[in-house]
Amino acid sequence: MDPISILIADDHPLILAGLSALISAMPEFHLAAQATDGQQAVDLYRQHRPDVVIMDLSMPRLNGVEAIEQIRAWDASASIVILTTYQGDEDVYRGLRAGAKAYLLKDADTGQLVDCLRTVASGQQFLPAEVASKLAERKGTSQLSRRELEILAHLATGKSNKMIARSADIEVGTVKFHVNNILAKLNVASRTEAATVAARRGLLSVF
Repeated sequence: MDPISILIADDHPLILAGLSALISAMPEFHLAAQATDGQQAVDLYRQHRPDVVIMDLSMPRLNGVEAIEQIRAWDASASIVILTTYQGDEDVYRGLRAGAKAYLLKDADTGQLVDCLRTVASGQQFLPAEVASKLAERKGTSQLSRRELEILAHLATGKSNKMIARSADIEVGTVKFHVNNILAKLNVASRTEAATVAARRGLLSVF
């Protein structure tokens, strides 16, 4: 049986080196290539067609979500594992929506990573309990519109309604309307609480 070929994409040299050493030391895996940015990951995928891609979310040129989208557009059967430090439920959702089959945090142990690679290589999805719970949390609340996410990003910096109106080029009354909707959808009572929830859930990373 041929080893599972792996492409690793991460812009942190130490993490890239550590993952590469781990994969290379296991006979059941084969290190096909290493990428240090999202565009390189896309190019190397097309060149090597690995069985599994380990993808970071935060990378130069193309971020992880964009790289996943491009790889999946070229090969709908691509098996991609997100391995990242980001753990907000919006980050999880965006990564899986782009086509990733698994989502692991970088503090996962070696055993969990190996199980994940085996599972994804077999065509199945791998979601640890903590990731599944974040998805459930996201589905349990009403979704914010793109304009509401934009207003939330301004709100989180401490801007007043007048300042937000000026930045977003809309009326103050419209800002108040959006802020009220945001508070209701996030099920919070104050702007400060909304900013805290937004940061925890990864909603601010959209902008």
